[in-house]
Amino acid sequence: MKLQNMKKYERSFKVYAVKLSYGRGKGQIENLEKELGITRGCLNRWRKDFKKFGKGSFCGGGYLKLTPEQALITNLEKKLKESQHTLEILKSGSKYVSQGKAMIKQFIENNKSKFSILKICTVLEVSRSTYYWRKKHEPTNTKIRVNLLKEEITAIFYEFKHTYGCIKITKELEKRGFKIHSSRVSLYMKMLGLRRKVKRKYKVTTDSTHNHYVSPNVLNREFRVNEPSKAWVSDITHIQTTNGYLYLTIVMDLFDRKIIGWSLGDRLSTKQTTLPAWEMAVKNRKIAKDLIFHSDRGVQYANKIFTGTLDSYKCVRRSMSRRQSHYDNAVSESFFNSFKAELINGNKLLPRNQMKMKVYEYIENWYNKKRRHSFLGYKTIEEFDKINNLI
Repeated sequence: MKLQNMKKYERSFKVYAVKLSYGRGKGQIENLEKELGITRGCLNRWRKDFKKFGKGSFCGGGYLKLTPEQALITNLEKKLKESQHTLEILKSGSKYVSQGKAMIKQFIENNKSKFSILKICTVLEVSRSTYYWRKKHEPTNTKIRVNLLKEEITAIFYEFKHTYGCIKITKELEKRGFKIHSSRVSLYMKMLGLRRKVKRKYKVTTDSTHNHYVSPNVLNREFRVNEPSKAWVSDITHIQTTNGYLYLTIVMDLFDRKIIGWSLGDRLSTKQTTLPAWEMAVKNRKIAKDLIFHSDRGVQYANKIFTGTLDSYKCVRRSMSRRQSHYDNAVSESFFNSFKAELINGNKLLPRNQMKMKVYEYIENWYNKKRRHSFLGYKTIEEFDKINNLI
């Protein structure tokens, strides 16, 4: 007989037929088969199967036939496995329940290959519908990346004292491993309401009305040099405090724009301005041949004490800006513009001792180390000096 022509019987029918046969004698089995309309010999096979496997008989294709004892053991093993899974889920997942829905969802995502989602949710007593809703509405990778970029842009903006625009923030992001165009950074900054501090025009405070000798403008606005200690520039500015003024003098090397010497005093005397700033500069950086030292025409630079100090270094050539030509010392004035915008403007007045600490922090730990300079290709001075073996 072909397989496709074989008649199939429900399990309940087989059980009924077997139980019915127990009330008939041996000679009546064939008659019962005819009464029930089943193939000859089926009932005997069914009776043997039922006798051996009981409730485990007639289980259908793809299922193991088990004796009652085997079925009991299998059932116990199944319950034991379920208990072990429950214990494992409780042990590793219960701590996430108190951490919020996002952490529960993450735990389910990490463990759904080991346990069913239904099992995890049941054991932890969390809603499956909430899990599926969060999964459906979770942010895309693009949205996650944008949010991360916005957080990083905000962090950089405040870390660098509200002074970085989109270009410098872009360079800082690139250093930290992000790839993004400055126009995109500008867009995000507008969306976040981040606006850099605006520089105010620098006001000249030095006194050039004196009878001392004035040097010619040797530097002649050549603000780019290819070696350290080829050209230094210097200038003085005032800083208002709650108990009077402080006067900041700086000496900058044009090669890397580093402040190599500076002084901060409460008087405009040479001994509190140009002289200590010069002494720090020559201590921090060795003078090369034909160093040009450029300044404005202020009395602190033109008086005999300071000029005599410069003249004692045979390799130093003095240079001064022309009358009423502030661009001749533009780099120094640019530094003070940045200094005032980043440290002074918009902030409350401080006592002198606190301001001195702020100035030290700004020059030594911020400007000379962390601040990015467009002139240096948006590198920090420290990065630039490492490349040029100055550190």
